[in-house]
Amino acid sequence: MNAAINDNPVWRSLLYVPVNVDRYVDKAHTRGADGVILDLEDSVTPSEKDHARTLVQEAAVKVARNGADVLVRINRELELAVRDIEAAISPLITALKLPKVQSADHVKLLAELVDSLEAKRGMRVGTTRLIPMVETADAFFSLHAIAKASPRVATVLLGGEDFALDCGFEPDPEVYQYPKQQSLLAARAAGLTPMGLIGTVADFSDAEAYRAVVRHSAKFGFEGASCIHPSNVAVLNEEFSPKPEAVAHARRVVEGDKKAMAEGRGSWSLDGKMIDIPVVIRAQRLIARADRIAARGNV
Repeated sequence: MNAAINDNPVWRSLLYVPVNVDRYVDKAHTRGADGVILDLEDSVTPSEKDHARTLVQEAAVKVARNGADVLVRINRELELAVRDIEAAISPLITALKLPKVQSADHVKLLAELVDSLEAKRGMRVGTTRLIPMVETADAFFSLHAIAKASPRVATVLLGGEDFALDCGFEPDPEVYQYPKQQSLLAARAAGLTPMGLIGTVADFSDAEAYRAVVRHSAKFGFEGASCIHPSNVAVLNEEFSPKPEAVAHARRVVEGDKKAMAEGRGSWSLDGKMIDIPVVIRAQRLIARADRIAARGNV
């Protein structure tokens, strides 16, 4: 009995960095994030966008120096999106974040452009992953279709403040719980890694409140999230990593199961609790995730 292996990237923490701010780009590789998002959207003013695109490849080399994956958040407007994608596609870029995606067809359209650029640039077609961001009430009802729109999709994200604004609700954990769970279910149903936080992180300076939001989100099954401040990276890495005691217990479960199987028993007990197939599979998945995190080398 073996748990299915998830080959999606391990992204406990994705740190946003404005691509046109040198001091942030230069230090990004020291922050310990699993991935760095070079931002071409909200953190870049309209007058700077053309120049910002020219910085992507050089910035990618800098932020990846300690092994972080490099992502690029493009702009929503089609004219800008096309230019952003043309500037981004290269072997240095692991994924593109697509803001305000409206439908599966929207994802497919952009994926076609990526196909063409990869082929023209001698890359294996399919290399660049896509991360659609759902940020409107209308697109929310297409979450499942968006998650399955392309083999390139790594996860589907439900936007925070923008989504709350469009829906007219307060961005707090109680209100976010239902829509965020739907994004998690859409990701799981599509075989993707669910990412996101149940709650607002606008006040990133409140360390304890931030940790509480991350821990709450991990309890629901999310496995990573993005952040806008370097101080949040360590919290994301810690809270979205399996705890050592949990990994140790999982290994006992797996070893005990091997022994039970050899003895012809499908269920057995450990520390006074019944162990059956779902418990064993959950333990296998936890071990696999812990091993993949350790393999990153930036823990």
